[in-house]
Amino acid sequence: MSIFENTERRDPKRYLWILGLIAPTCAVLPSQLVVHTGLEIFWWIGPIIVLVVIPLLDWAIGNDGSNPRDEDYESLSNDRFYRWCTYLFLPLQFIGLLIAGYLWARPALSLSDKLGLAVTLGFVSGIGINAAHELGHRVEHLERWLAKIALAQSGYGHFFVEHNRGHHVRVATPEDPASARFGESLWEFLPRTMIGGFRSALVLERERLSRKGKRWFCLDNHLLQAWSMSVALFGTLIVLFGPAVIPFLALQALIGAGLLETVNYVEHYGLLRPRGRNGNYARCSPRDSWNSDRLVTNIFLFHLQRHSDHHANPGRRYQTLRSSEQAPQLPAGYASMILLAAVPPIWRAVMDRRVLAHYGGDITLINTKPRTRRRRISARLRRTRPLTAASAESATRP
Repeated sequence: MSIFENTERRDPKRYLWILGLIAPTCAVLPSQLVVHTGLEIFWWIGPIIVLVVIPLLDWAIGNDGSNPRDEDYESLSNDRFYRWCTYLFLPLQFIGLLIAGYLWARPALSLSDKLGLAVTLGFVSGIGINAAHELGHRVEHLERWLAKIALAQSGYGHFFVEHNRGHHVRVATPEDPASARFGESLWEFLPRTMIGGFRSALVLERERLSRKGKRWFCLDNHLLQAWSMSVALFGTLIVLFGPAVIPFLALQALIGAGLLETVNYVEHYGLLRPRGRNGNYARCSPRDSWNSDRLVTNIFLFHLQRHSDHHANPGRRYQTLRSSEQAPQLPAGYASMILLAAVPPIWRAVMDRRVLAHYGGDITLINTKPRTRRRRISARLRRTRPLTAASAESATRP
């Protein structure tokens, strides 16, 4: 067997992962596309690709269907090709931001075009948090620093602390600000998770430093490290291009953070880990995250959709993540589900019955809103037709 054939056998998607760099390229190309086509719509290329092109390709191409073999785990994990696919995200991301800063400062560009560019950069910023997510889970010192650098554009540096030491511990429980509750709309969830995640990161980092006998203001503070990178990045752009870039920097950062938290909303909506007799939550299993195995979004987001395996085995690199039959399945890819989440009545019509089917119609097993709202949810459940055993399979099938 040739080296090429052996590589393809280990990972048939190996060379497709380079397409994951399309996201940061969206920040680099808009100006050239507008110049060469005359179409100003390309300032909005970020949301066009994420919210229109990818959902259509997901629908047309369908599911991934390939899982890495156990015997290939070590070779895939140690193959540095996959690491460079995430490393290269960063220079493209920041080159695009530099170009955008220059364009935002130019009076020749209309306000609507500048807004389109800011929204595109916001989508790149949000997907950059996903690259930081992959890098931040690694034990290698370099990759953990690269994760903080990738978070600089969104100003969301506390994600490095809260995600690893907060979300992964409390996922699919009412105590986790990043796990959406049944009946909670996206627009209710966003302020709760953003504020809750920030507060949690402060507590977690303060406790870590205290255990090490260190004060808050020290070089070892992960939050101050990450936030200082954002200050340095934004400060440099303001010095280079003037205060005119400030509102656009703020807008793209807010959109990036909002996109990340919207994905969090999709990933854990209504799911709840059971408690043991000792009162502790059970170990996280594939049943505690929503999965989708659509091929295009898998490539675009470095297997983020195989979220159940990620939570059950957070040390796995993206190329080794598997699609689990135990995991509840979304009816579409993450890109499509983001659109549904933005419209709460549609989201509830699609997802509430799937949550009920996952738990056999037992509301006590579901992560619901606080008790003060349980009565209203119970009333809605009585109006929601639970899925039958036969229809539950089709409802959870992508």
